[in-house]
Formats: sequence, structure tokens, C-alpha cells
Amino acid sequence: MIFIIIGVAFALAGVISFKKHKTTVNPVNTVNVSTLVRSGIYRFTRNPMYVGMLMALFGGFLYLSNPINLLFIVVFVWYMDKFQIKPEEVFLTSIFGNDYVMYKQSVRRWL
Repeated sequence: MIFIIIGVAFALAGVISFKKHKTTVNPVNTVNVSTLVRSGIYRFTRNPMYVGMLMALFGGFLYLSNPINLLFIVVFVWYMDKFQIKPEEVFLTSIFGNDYVMYKQSVRRWL
């Protein structure tokens, strides 16, 4: 249960940071991306909302004690990395240029 709570906290911290900087939380609404957020939880991970989802999935795996759920975790990480995170990184590099490249070099994608 603790991983689910930590996961929700991570995801909420990401949302709060985005709201504080008045930029969009919606990953497909690229029109409203206005700020490269590097403070708060974003000092530790570039994707706290996805890390939060991963932690919640892991908490569910532990709670349910069903080994098949481990497969869902692996598929989640693969899918998010390939189809969500990498395209976001290309987009953010095109908008923020070297600032985003430097941020990527200093902060890990997951944890």
C-alpha cells in the first residue's frame, strides 16, 4: 500500500509543479507547453507522473501478489518509454533546445 501512496504523491507533485508554472499537464496538448519545469520533483526525475504511475502499479502488484501483474509493469515501462516519453523528449528539445538537452543530461528519465 505504501508504494501506491508514494506513487500518487509523486504524480501529484508533478501536476502541482506544472500548475505552479502555468504550463499544461496534458502530454498530448503540446500547444499549451509554455515552461520547462526543472524545480520541485523535477529536480529528481524528468517524469514524476509516469514514475508515480509505475510506483502505483508496483504497489498493486505487491498488494495482489499476482506474478502476472509484473508483466503489466514491464509492458507499461516499455510502452511509456517508447511511445510517450521519447516523443515528448523530441518535442521538448525542439521547443526548449539546449536548455532541455542540458536538463536531460542532469536529471534521469525515471529515477
